Amino acid sequence: MNLLIVDSMTWTITILGWFIVFVALVFLIAVFNTIPKILNWDTKRILRKKRGVEKGTIKNEDLIISGETNAAIAMALSMYFNELHDEESNVITIKEVKRRYSPWSSKVYGFNNVNFPR
Repeated sequence: MNLLIVDSMTWTITILGWFIVFVALVFLIAVFNTIPKILNWDTKRILRKKRGVEKGTIKNEDLIISGETNAAIAMALSMYFNELHDEESNVITIKEVKRRYSPWSSKVYGFNNVNFPR
């Protein structure tokens, strides 16, 4: 009888887990679809304030940037961020350091000569 209870709980947990995953995916799709609309709405509002233009005159075509412009901006940002770092040779040099003998670091003195009774 316990086997049936465990089996029903397993199916409940499985179905609930799938449901949560699909709800999360639908939520993420909704978020990713609305963010560009919100950003375009804000950009349109700023352009209206600057130009003093009425609501219906700014279209989405006014906001589109060409591929060449996007490539130039990306290249300029890449060059700027790469100049922030120092040029490195990417060569690792390991030098062996020879030290004098010291009895304090000798392993021989770490052993205890204890005579156990037999």
